[in-house]
Amino acid sequence: MNWIILIIAGLFEVAFASCLGKAKETTGTEMYAWYGGFLVSLTASMLLLMKATQTLPIGTAYAVWTGIGAVGTAIIGILVFKEPAHFWRIFFLITLIGSIIGLKSVSH
Repeated sequence: MNWIILIIAGLFEVAFASCLGKAKETTGTEMYAWYGGFLVSLTASMLLLMKATQTLPIGTAYAVWTGIGAVGTAIIGILVFKEPAHFWRIFFLITLIGSIIGLKSVSH
């Protein structure tokens, strides 16, 4: 169950980073709404990470959490923010995903 909580925490990390990107593109009330989404997502991510680390090793949990955030944010950057998706960027995202899966498979 705590692995699922950790994955959800990682998805909230993607959400808070994405909210920062959208806030940068907007002004006025819409910008503040994105910053509000950032704060809500940040809080949820941290609380879920804290819950997951009660039973998972901190080093593994933190690495998986940041890995999910990094991969997810890079994918959102490519799909939503039109960032480049060249071969090496995709290659290293795939190796990062492999590393996350590897950490999960060797952790108890």
